[in-house]
Parts: sequence; C-alpha cells; structure tokens
Amino acid sequence: MTLKDVKIGEKVYVVKLYGEGAIKRRIMDMGITKGTELKIRKVAPLGDPIEIRVRGYELTLRKDDAEKIEVTYEH
Repeated sequence: MTLKDVKIGEKVYVVKLYGEGAIKRRIMDMGITKGTELKIRKVAPLGDPIEIRVRGYELTLRKDDAEKIEVTYEH
C-alpha cells in the first residue's frame, strides 16, 4: 500500500521509499524515512495535494510523490 491510498485521519509507518536519485533524496530531506510515523491530515477536493503530519510538522505532498512511499498500519 502506498501513502496515496491512506484515508484522512489514519496513522501509518513508512516501509520503503521508491524512486531514483533526486526524487528519493527530496522525500528523505522532508523527514520521510523508513519507520517514520505519518498521519493524513487533509486531502484537497480533487485529491491532490495531500497534507500529512510528519515529525511534528505539516507537510504537503503531491499524489505522484505519495505513490513513491510504501506504508503499513503496523509499526
């Protein structure tokens, strides 16, 4: 399951990051690394972008980036 599939209000944990080079590095620079807890806060009316809570701050991600983050409900 990817971050894009998670519903509003649910908490998930990062399992793996997909993507290559600069894309993967940018996601990691935002604080999204393996084992990090993410909570979906809001989704825009048309579904893009997605607002998440990560490491104590709010972050907005595009659906394309959210697809590159594999998550699970269990830590």
